[in-house]
Amino acid sequence: MARTSCAVVVGSLHYDIVVSAPHRPAAGETVTGTAWHPVFGGKGGNQAVAVVRAGVACRIVSAVGDDDFGLFLRGHLEASGVDAAHVATLPGTGSGMSVAIMDAGGDYGAVIVSGANLAIDPAVLDRDALWDGASHLVLQNEIPEALNIAAARAARARGLRVVLNAAPARDLSADLAATIDILVVNAGEAEALSGIVVESLEDARHAASALADRFRIVVVTAGTEGAHSEPGRRVKLVSTHGAGDCFIGTLVAELAHGGDLRYSVRQANLAAAKHVSRAE
Repeated sequence: MARTSCAVVVGSLHYDIVVSAPHRPAAGETVTGTAWHPVFGGKGGNQAVAVVRAGVACRIVSAVGDDDFGLFLRGHLEASGVDAAHVATLPGTGSGMSVAIMDAGGDYGAVIVSGANLAIDPAVLDRDALWDGASHLVLQNEIPEALNIAAARAARARGLRVVLNAAPARDLSADLAATIDILVVNAGEAEALSGIVVESLEDARHAASALADRFRIVVVTAGTEGAHSEPGRRVKLVSTHGAGDCFIGTLVAELAHGGDLRYSVRQANLAAAKHVSRAE
């Protein structure tokens, strides 16, 4: 395998409040929960931490507010070994946050408030130190598309491979699609982008094939079914929270280690299976 390099993540940081409840509320319903706890989050932050846990150095570009949430988020990045030198603290701006409701089956739904994530300064992308020795850029859809495009163009100009986790689902412009080397989407996101309902690995393969008309390489995950090229692993489900981010971070780390795509997807799938079978 090639020498391990490092990854750059441009993305969101959220202070997640996770509420445990017997089920998620229907419209107009009040549900009595059993517990709540704070969790480090944001797809950008989670994926950066996952890259480091998989053995590859990672730098993140993001922003937090000058509040307690921001201190928590920055502290977790540093404790996890993520290089947070390019994370700005914005006076008078609230940090990004979310509330996630976890049901008795381990599945969840969440609401995010983006806060400082919408005010990340694209000028950070001009810093040579950000890109030094990096091989991969990781993007998501929790920051403005204009910033994703600017980051992708800066990365490609320096020879990096660009990975987009198109989550949460939203329309992607032709300008952004043209800069992406690897698109990673789950079943819902694949359906939103391709129009193909994904309920099996065969469906995932069809969606990946359809999306390959717009993107160079496509990876479609299908929850418990696995990814379109790799079946799921049988584990005891504790919580699905953060599983997709674990998959992305591990995938990028394995690619940075020099692994080919099929091997990297297999390792990412295994890491995500382990993640959902343990408590946070």
